Amino acid sequence: MLLLRNAVFLCIAVTFLLSCSDKQDFSQYDDLTITPTLETSIFYIKTQESIINRVTGLSFFSQDFNFDAFEEDLFAERVLEGSITYELENTTSKEIEITIEFLDANGDVLDSEFFRMEAAPTALLTRVVAYGGINKSLDILRNTSQIRLSAVNLGDNTSTSSLPDPAVVLRSSAKFMVRVK
Repeated sequence: MLLLRNAVFLCIAVTFLLSCSDKQDFSQYDDLTITPTLETSIFYIKTQESIINRVTGLSFFSQDFNFDAFEEDLFAERVLEGSITYELENTTSKEIEITIEFLDANGDVLDSEFFRMEAAPTALLTRVVAYGGINKSLDILRNTSQIRLSAVNLGDNTSTSSLPDPAVVLRSSAKFMVRVK
């Protein structure tokens, strides 16, 4: 009796499994779209107020950075949209201006971002710049080969903030959606 009941149960289970399985269709891969979001840091610059006070003239930082990352085929041909986030923090006693310029291979300015920040105490300034779609053109990033960063002290060269470790800090990161397939 037990053997008969086990045999009937096994027949029902096998019938159920066979009747519920479909033939697999792997052609769905052709319709598959893979679009991961890639995120990276671009730059981090920190300048202490003591260094700003030592600089003659008012420009305390100016530098061109070679930046070919956006020109790589993986990015340039497959990027769909994205953004660059800038964070500016000023704990010094100086009002500052920062300009970031995106340059092509000939040194021509493709785009720029301008920041002006009062002396401390101030809140953290955050700006998100979107690219692609109705936002700024992705061609700006595709053609960027250098980034020029310059910072100007609009205050004096003698005052010192009462905050601990007074400095100007600029951070940036990028987040982009890229079509892999």
